Amino acid sequence: MNIILGIISVFVTFGLTVISEKLFKKEGLYAWISSATIIANIIICKSIDLLSFKVNLGNVLFASSFLATDIMNEKYGKEESKKAIMLAVFSQIVFIISTQIALLYKPNDIDFAQSSMKTIFSINLRVSISSIFMYYVSNMFDIYLYEKIKKKFPNKLWLRNNVSTMISNSLENYLFGILAFTGVYNLTTILELTTVASILEIIIAALDTPFLYLSKYKKPLTKSKKMHII
Repeated sequence: MNIILGIISVFVTFGLTVISEKLFKKEGLYAWISSATIIANIIICKSIDLLSFKVNLGNVLFASSFLATDIMNEKYGKEESKKAIMLAVFSQIVFIISTQIALLYKPNDIDFAQSSMKTIFSINLRVSISSIFMYYVSNMFDIYLYEKIKKKFPNKLWLRNNVSTMISNSLENYLFGILAFTGVYNLTTILELTTVASILEIIIAALDTPFLYLSKYKKPLTKSKKMHII
């Protein structure tokens, strides 16, 4: 069941990323990257079994931010991609500050949400800082590497998409694991967890390639082909 849901999530999430750009252009990608990152940081709290591995939710949404920045880079330029990442980082900081302040309020006798909110939003400061830092570094590296491969192989869209995303995703997983969990888990456990996450995200990254082609090459309808609604 989890595998089926995972496959559906990949196609729905990547499809919505493309639709977001089609409907709202670069503004849609700005909104997508920020909202997907925040939602991923919430649902990552849930752990599931996938085959014989334990994984956290949120991987697909995190991967969609790489797809979104690649679309942004391809259609609007690397400077717009960098701006989108900075906006997403700022959104994460606002999210963390807002939720932490909300937890400080003393609930009244009819409140039913405090305990659940505390479970979800009581984020370890070290983990939060590591997450934001590595999100910024890995996505900026993805933009840089994507642009370098694009200049060297301008006709190889699939190559720059897959190489930049796979390397950047793996970089994020390994460095985040070391920054956030050194001293909490031993190095062997950290490497096991990050390797499984990296393999999963490499597979997901390969699946986003058709959506990048769809975003770039799907042409808008001409006036003669548009339907006229009476």
